[in-house]
Amino acid sequence: MPYFDAASAAPLHPVARQALLAALDEGWADPARLYREGRRARLLLDAAREAAAEAVGCRPDELVFTSSGTTAVHAGIAGALSGRRRVGRHLALSAVEHSSVLHSAAAHEAAGGSFTEVPVDRTGAVDPAVYGGALRADTALACLQSANHEVGTEQPVAEVAARCADAGVPLLVDAAQSLGWGPVPAGWSLLTASAHKWGGPAGVGLLAVRKGVRYAPQGPAGERESGRAAGFENLPAIVAAAASLRAVRSEAATESGRLRALVDRIRTVVAERVPDVEVVGDPERRLPHLVTFSCLYVDGETLLHELDRREFSVSSGSSCTSSTLVPSHVLKAMGVLSEGNVRVSLPPGTAGADVDRFLEVLPGVVGEVRERFGAPVSAPHSPGPAASPVVDALGRRCPIPVIELAKVIGEVAVGATVTVLADDEAARLDIPAWCEMRGQEYVGEEPADRGSAYVVRRLS
Repeated sequence: MPYFDAASAAPLHPVARQALLAALDEGWADPARLYREGRRARLLLDAAREAAAEAVGCRPDELVFTSSGTTAVHAGIAGALSGRRRVGRHLALSAVEHSSVLHSAAAHEAAGGSFTEVPVDRTGAVDPAVYGGALRADTALACLQSANHEVGTEQPVAEVAARCADAGVPLLVDAAQSLGWGPVPAGWSLLTASAHKWGGPAGVGLLAVRKGVRYAPQGPAGERESGRAAGFENLPAIVAAAASLRAVRSEAATESGRLRALVDRIRTVVAERVPDVEVVGDPERRLPHLVTFSCLYVDGETLLHELDRREFSVSSGSSCTSSTLVPSHVLKAMGVLSEGNVRVSLPPGTAGADVDRFLEVLPGVVGEVRERFGAPVSAPHSPGPAASPVVDALGRRCPIPVIELAKVIGEVAVGATVTVLADDEAARLDIPAWCEMRGQEYVGEEPADRGSAYVVRRLS
């Protein structure tokens, strides 16, 4: 069964498995003790730290291991904000950061701080000049991911780091998605990552803090990991994480080129074979293994279930697959279609034959789901009478509001409008995206007794 969700968790690398088993026998003792077993464990921990630091591009004494990438993010942000509290309590971050960064920002605001979300373009990238403009005299910390976890777009880390340096603001880079593929550009002050993203075991994160960065660990202080990560080190998992990071880095040059070619094929063929699809993310400046596309008139949860029935494991940023029913904050910030969203992220070793079979199966699956929802086969182009109908889609989830809009738009005269009443949060993103894809004019959103009224003008 092809597994195409490496961006969530990569399969355990064979080197990680071997190292984990070996460390279970040799690294069970307390590395803080002076007896023989403790010294042996300490040597394993020091070697793992040196290997991880070499991959990150920092000194071993600048890096600590945490219990997860999320813990590393929370600790890094909290410690840097506390260490620079005399400068101010303002935090800058991009609008497409991982939820762990957004949760830290929300907690900081609840405690009396403030933060600014820097917008992104339709590819998901920040403009370094715009990011620089968000830095203030009281900015204590800036955050920018190295590459996006949902669409794969790589951020201009070096350019933003230069703006931060000019402003005297440390930059924290979340490198969870990219570290296995190569080092992060220079200029960062703090860096976080998570081992399960590159084929290491879950439950191991990295936090690197450059010397000279003002940093005050938060929470009860501990004696381990320089006081920056509480609790007994999971030494076998740490050893496996460092070993797998070194292994995937040695394979990255060859494997990234091979997977990039497969992803290029997916980007091209999906656009050719699936009508009404939007392939999102930067086509060039991106991770080699990840591609995301959204399909009009498709329920994301149903689409993922149907692909799973055909033995393809993929992910989605669609609100239809979320318990909160809120569209992906990444897709929302980009202003792209969220309904019927599919994220394909290929693990190392993915066979080209599996990708070819996916591309053969996908068009039929999308067609079946659209037929089930009563979606229009193609965009209507009849002249239509001069009318301004109101489509009542209240209480109906995506993709129904857009499907009903597509059915009605051909019944109005060119220049006339259609109003869609909807209370599904996804409609706020998907109706404007539909207009851009279909060449119609999105007039805007108006208040309504329930939900919102979305007004669309027919142009063709």
